[in-house]
Amino acid sequence: MTNNSPILMFDSGVGGLTVLAELRKLMPKAPVIYAADIAGLPYGEKSEAEVAARVSGLLGRMAERYDPRLICIACNTASTIALGMVREVLEVPIVGTVPAIKPAAQITKTGTIGLLGTKATVRQAYVDDLEKEFARGKKLLRYGANELVALGERKLRGEEVSVDEVAKAASGLVLQVGGEDLDTVVLACTHFPLLEPELREAFGKDVTFVHGAEGIARRIAHLLEGQKFGFFSKSFAVTTGEIGDFKRLAPAFERHGISTLKRF
Repeated sequence: MTNNSPILMFDSGVGGLTVLAELRKLMPKAPVIYAADIAGLPYGEKSEAEVAARVSGLLGRMAERYDPRLICIACNTASTIALGMVREVLEVPIVGTVPAIKPAAQITKTGTIGLLGTKATVRQAYVDDLEKEFARGKKLLRYGANELVALGERKLRGEEVSVDEVAKAASGLVLQVGGEDLDTVVLACTHFPLLEPELREAFGKDVTFVHGAEGIARRIAHLLEGQKFGFFSKSFAVTTGEIGDFKRLAPAFERHGISTLKRF
């Protein structure tokens, strides 16, 4: 690692921009390489073995090419499945993204919490462990809303996304037994905060939404406290998908200090 080594932020798509937005508040000038595995999207419909192999393989190649000082896996599905494996094989600090069940359990008044994630995330044993540790005595309702990932990607590309579309994709959470008591919903996918205005309208003003972007940014800043960044370090974004489609996201990246988009 050198002073020019960047922070590598990895996601299946553009949901990780919700984490980058919080990181920019704490480290506005830190060089960041944002890596979007759009060719592999969506992770939520893949098997655990497929996600683990893809994430560990890509991050291994990216770590070799970019020499990052820290890697953030800004994807709940990838983190709940592959975080342990990646930490074993890469000699670089790695920050994962896991469902914010702990803060949700602390603020719920009814004791009924919703977990809105991808189908792959909500079925993980990692989530079972978080529930046992932090939500004992609470009711946790889970729902895999894979369609919200595509809606979040569409919205960031400037396409119209309606409240009705978002409400339909997330309706399975409240239609469960006990769903009428929900007062707190964990957005367990970094894409979902992109749709928070639509979700608020769909669920109503009495429901509080929580996600982990602020906490992840604080963790990154803490781990890198006191480190120096080289003057010539530049931020950019890479994709495994089609570069023409990726460049449609240029305005979104520019809001976070990234003006160069490339194909990995």
